[in-house]
Amino acid sequence: MAHETLLSPLDVGRLTLPNRVIMAPLTRARTPDSIPGDLQAEYYAQRADAGLIISEATNISPTARGYVYTPGIYTDAQEAGWRKVVKAVHDAGGRMALQLWHVGRVSHEIVQPEGRQPVAPSALRGEGAECFAEFPDGSAGRYPVSTPRALELDEIPALIDDYRQAAKRAKRAGFDMVEVHAANAYLLQQFLATGANRRSDRYGGSVVNRARLVLEVVDAVSEVMGADRVGIRLSPFIEIFGLSDDEPEAMMHYLAEQLSRRGIAYLHINEPDWTGEGPQLTDAFRRDLRERFHGVLIYCGHYTAERAEALITDGLGDAAAFGRPYIANPDLVERFRRQAPLNEPDPSTFYGGGAEGYTDYPTLD
Repeated sequence: MAHETLLSPLDVGRLTLPNRVIMAPLTRARTPDSIPGDLQAEYYAQRADAGLIISEATNISPTARGYVYTPGIYTDAQEAGWRKVVKAVHDAGGRMALQLWHVGRVSHEIVQPEGRQPVAPSALRGEGAECFAEFPDGSAGRYPVSTPRALELDEIPALIDDYRQAAKRAKRAGFDMVEVHAANAYLLQQFLATGANRRSDRYGGSVVNRARLVLEVVDAVSEVMGADRVGIRLSPFIEIFGLSDDEPEAMMHYLAEQLSRRGIAYLHINEPDWTGEGPQLTDAFRRDLRERFHGVLIYCGHYTAERAEALITDGLGDAAAFGRPYIANPDLVERFRRQAPLNEPDPSTFYGGGAEGYTDYPTLD
C-alpha cells in the first residue's frame, strides 16, 4: 500500500481514526442564512474517508462574525442544520469536529449586529485586513476592517460562555470533537500576540496573561466535551491581517505545556508557509513541541502525501491536514492509496456560490 504510515490508524483522544489524513477547516462561504443545509451535508459526506473532518470555521455568536455566508452554532436552526451534516458524515463512515470561531477585529460594523464595533483585546485596527460583507445593494465584496473596541474585563466571562454554549450545541448536534480556533490572526490569537494585545490587566502583558483567555476557553469547552474530545488550532510565526508577535516561540512553549497538562486530544498547527511561500517551521521547533505536548500533533501547510509521510515516519508529527487538495478531491484518501493523480482546484469557486466547485469535483470511481 502506498503511503503506508500516512494511511495507518491513529488514536486521537477518545477516537480511533482509520488514517492520518485530516480534512483541514475550509471557509467556503455557502450558507447565506448562516444555517448549514443539504448542500453542506452532501459536501462533507463526500469527504468522509478522511481520518477526521474539521468543519469550516463556525461563528460562536452573532458578534463573532467577520464574513457573510459563514455558518453559526448559536441558534436552534443552526444546531439542527449541523445535526443533519453530522448524520450524513456518520452515515458515510466518517468522523467530524466542529471548529469554534470568533474573528475579533477582522470584521466590520456592516456585518455586526446593529452596526456595532467589532471587539478585540485592544483598540488596534488590523492593518491591511479585509472582511467579506454584503453591500447595501445586496451584492457582496471585501471591506477593509473597522477599528475595534477593546473588550471590557467584565465582558470576558460572557465571551467564554459563548464558547461553552457553542460546545453544548456541537455536542447535541452529534459532533465527535470540537476544535478551538486560536489561529490565523482571529480573536484568540489576537490575545496571544504582542502586536495586537496591549492590555494592562490580567489578560495582557506577560506570556501567562496573554495566554489566559485561550486556556479559559479550552477549559470551558472541555467541561462540556471532555478534554479528550477537544483540539486547538494554533499558527505560531504567522503574520497576516496586520498581526505581529515578538514572542511566538515562548508562547508556544507555554501553551504546549499547559494544554498537555489539560489532556486535550490534539494540537493542530497551521504553518507559516501554508500557501507554499514564506518561512518554514524547523525540525528543532517540532521536536521541542513534541517534548512539551504529549497528545497528537497535526500539521497543516501545503502538504503532499509524500511530505506528510516523511513528517510522520520521522516522528515530527502524527497526522497532516490537507486543505485545497480536499476541495478538489473528495476521495483524497483513496487517491493517496492508489497513487492516483489529483484534481486541481478552481480558485474562482473557493468562496460563495452553490454546487459548482463545491460538490461537483469527480472521484476516481
